[in-house]
Amino acid sequence: MKGTAKAHTNIALIKYWGKRNDALILPTNSSLSLTLDGFYTKTTVEFRRDLSSDLFLLNDQAVSGQAYERVSRFLDLVRKLSGEENIYAEVNSRNEVPTAAGFASSASGFAALAAASTRAIGLELSDEELSILTRQGSGSACRSIYGGFVEWQMGEREDGLDSRAVQVAPEDYWDVRVAAVELSSTMKKVSSREGMKRTVDTSPFYSGWLEAIPNDLMQLKAAIKEKDFEKLGAIAEANCLKMHATTLGANPPFTYWHDTTVRVMHAIQEMRSKGIPVFFTIDAGPNVKALYLPEHEEVVKSMLENIPGVTSVTLSRTGKGISYL
Repeated sequence: MKGTAKAHTNIALIKYWGKRNDALILPTNSSLSLTLDGFYTKTTVEFRRDLSSDLFLLNDQAVSGQAYERVSRFLDLVRKLSGEENIYAEVNSRNEVPTAAGFASSASGFAALAAASTRAIGLELSDEELSILTRQGSGSACRSIYGGFVEWQMGEREDGLDSRAVQVAPEDYWDVRVAAVELSSTMKKVSSREGMKRTVDTSPFYSGWLEAIPNDLMQLKAAIKEKDFEKLGAIAEANCLKMHATTLGANPPFTYWHDTTVRVMHAIQEMRSKGIPVFFTIDAGPNVKALYLPEHEEVVKSMLENIPGVTSVTLSRTGKGISYL
């Protein structure tokens, strides 16, 4: 009973920030992302009768504590769904994403885990069903089931069965590129989960964030349909800034940015003022993602690499959805 799957990370252009149900990971707003080919997770899951508990290896290192518990709880969902509730699994995962540094490692990680574990235990789920299941491990992971542009529809049902990802445009629809600018690969001090909860519970700016989402989402989908890059980039950048503004209003206030984060943001805006269409977006971490078109790749990469404090720049094209190996 063994399965192996590969999933790519995604970058949200309309951010997911906040939950209406923590247990089921139901979001307070819909979101929209672009799947990236530059970062991914490969996971093999083997259910074995000789195990008395789950075993989780990440990059060949045994994992314990909170990260282990999240994986084991997710496997409980898979076991319950299959009717095989008394069998444990060995999980071997290789993460080509900096963990807990704002590069959406949990998105590719849980998408690969969901695909590999359901395949290993004999479940045959549709992409929609897999997305609904994956969401219960990590919210943004439900978007990594698909390639290209993907919307996570928040849904309305209390049981979460209508909260799932749908593909807006496939990976070969539009060649939008992303440069992932790594400033820090260390784990962030405030996790995404903790940051979301603190913001939802205490930030007076949060209601304004929610009010802005429907129009941002409508306008971004129009930009994708029209292949209007400057419109897409402007909406994504503004949406990112609105999300991060909510954290400054939290109690206690916090930010994921470093000084180099701001330096990269300013450099991108300066490049745009000189006629090169490039925009930024930032998830819950210090690292910046630059959106650009293929014809500007060399100049964008060169500019980003020469900013003091930048440790690496990884170029991505639009990524594919789940694949089984």
